[in-house]
Amino acid sequence: MKKTHTSHHPDSDDRLRRIEGRHNALVKDLRKAFAHGDLTDDGHCAIEGMRILEEAIRSGLKFRAVFFNSSALSKAERLLPQLAAYVETLLLPDKLFATVVPSDSPQGVAALVRCPVFTAEDVVGKSSVGPLLAISGVQDPGNLGTILRSAEAFDAAGVLLGEGTVSPFNSKVVRASAGSVFRLPIAKVKLAEVIQEMRSLGLRLLATSSHKGTPIHVAKLTGPLGIFIGSEGAGLPRDLLAAMDETLVIPHSEHVESLNAGVAASIVLYEVARQKQEKASPQSHRDTERTEG
Repeated sequence: MKKTHTSHHPDSDDRLRRIEGRHNALVKDLRKAFAHGDLTDDGHCAIEGMRILEEAIRSGLKFRAVFFNSSALSKAERLLPQLAAYVETLLLPDKLFATVVPSDSPQGVAALVRCPVFTAEDVVGKSSVGPLLAISGVQDPGNLGTILRSAEAFDAAGVLLGEGTVSPFNSKVVRASAGSVFRLPIAKVKLAEVIQEMRSLGLRLLATSSHKGTPIHVAKLTGPLGIFIGSEGAGLPRDLLAAMDETLVIPHSEHVESLNAGVAASIVLYEVARQKQEKASPQSHRDTERTEG
């Protein structure tokens, strides 16, 4: 009798499956995905925190399972109505959840979601709609997440991740990207191998440098572009630098050795977007100067 009654008034407890042991297959997959900081063998990404889960829902990602700790029942009540009925929803004791989800600020909610996966051809093929970013050796998750967030904010067409770069599916990258990783075309590549393809599509290849190059505010940043960002410590490898058409420098105080990769990429992307908008606007400054002249 009770069961027919609750089916009319779905309660969060109806959907949540209580898991006490650490050997549950889904719990094992979640732990492994967080520990490896990459996709599971079957293409799922481990994410955590309310905001990121809601971004994943908003981005239309498919969920394999959602995990709550016992203290997060109010969050379960908020999220469950947004999740498809087939999604497994598990309730873990706080202690077990803490051993599975490594977080500086645990919110008691995590999930396995299927992230879109792109090939190098997919990403390079989008170069007509905006600049492509090529990232070499950026290992700090916060920096890569910032780059991805700025890439989406300033209409980059896609991101190529070269050797030695942290996985975009590392949970810290996902969090720092504020969900942009779910929506941007991103591919892991060998950068030296895609340069030829970028050239054949007419892209100008630009690199950032902390010391010498064309100051960003005088560089021409319109048309199809490939923007290469190197690691803070080493910059771009020599073979990639040699293949560039131009090096850009962001003028800054000499008291600072260099800008971090996330900041440098964001400034370049902003300037590309600004120049594109200025070119598209009939009231651009250059037109005004011409008519006055």
